[in-house]
Amino acid sequence: MISVRKAAARGHFDFDWLNTYHTFSFDQYYDPRFMGFRSLRVINEDRVQPARGFPTHGHRDMEIITYVLAGELEHKDSMGNGSVIRPGDVQRMSAGTGVRHSEANPSQSDPVHLLQIWIVPHRLGSAPGYEQKFFADEEKRGRLRLIASPDGRDGSVTVQQDASLYAALLEPGPEVVYELRPDRHAWVQVARGTVELNGQELGQGDGAAVSDEERLTFAAREPAEVLLFDLA
Repeated sequence: MISVRKAAARGHFDFDWLNTYHTFSFDQYYDPRFMGFRSLRVINEDRVQPARGFPTHGHRDMEIITYVLAGELEHKDSMGNGSVIRPGDVQRMSAGTGVRHSEANPSQSDPVHLLQIWIVPHRLGSAPGYEQKFFADEEKRGRLRLIASPDGRDGSVTVQQDASLYAALLEPGPEVVYELRPDRHAWVQVARGTVELNGQELGQGDGAAVSDEERLTFAAREPAEVLLFDLA
C-alpha cells in the first residue's frame, strides 16, 4: 500500500526570513493525522534568506539529519562543533541528554534550501553526538546510495534507530528498484523533480508512506532527487 502526502497539503509558514513546509506536525502546525511515520518524526523543507537563521536553541532525545539542497548552512553547537553544510553533505546530530545549537545562512546574497529530518531514537538519554560526511553526486546518480544507517555501513552516518536512509539522483531512463523486506516500511520524499513510484506520480515536495510492498520501482520523468527511508 502506498499513501501519498501531496506537497500542497503540508503545513506551511512564511516568516519572511524563513519559508517552511512541514510534512508532519511541527511547532505551530498540528494535524493529528500526520504525527510522523514509524520512527520518522519530522521532515521540514526550509528556505532561509541570506544572513538569517535559527538562533541558539535546544533539543533532547532526537536524531537530527540535515540535508542541504542548495546554498550553505552554518552550524554551531554546545558540543564544540562548528561546520558549514553544503549540497552533498549529510549532517547527523544526536541530541541525546541535551544539546544546544544554531543554524544560519552565512551567505549575504543567496538563500539556502534544505531538509531537516528528525528520527526518534531507539533509546532515550544517550550521550549527544555529531557526525558529518560528504557523498558525491556520482555515488547517487542512477542508484540509491546509503547515507544513514544504524551501523554506519558503507560509509554512512550512524543513527540510533533501526532506520536506513538512501539518496538518489535520477534521470529519465532506466528504472531504479528497491526490494523492501516483508517486515519493513518505507517513506519516500521527493526533494526535487518528478518521479513515478510503482506507477504513481510524485512531484517536488511530495511524500509517500509505504507498507506491504515487496518492491519499490522509481522512474524519473525529469531530473529528480529522492530520499528513501527504510523503517522498522
